[in-house]
Amino acid sequence: MIRCHLARLMGEHKMKIVDVARETGLNRNTVTLLYKETAQRIDLEALDKLCRLFKCEVSDLLEYQEDE
Repeated sequence: MIRCHLARLMGEHKMKIVDVARETGLNRNTVTLLYKETAQRIDLEALDKLCRLFKCEVSDLLEYQEDE
């Protein structure tokens, strides 16, 4: 299972979904799906934009966890 830590990063930076969408140029629905961890896939360009915005590595945004 892949976990997305976008919600945590947004909380640390006191940002809302609309703020992330505006700053990155990503579709608001894309940000919402990642925030709620319901996205089925993610574009590499979207990952790039999010990592640039939060000045983080991909591993700070996404984490692999084995299914229990």
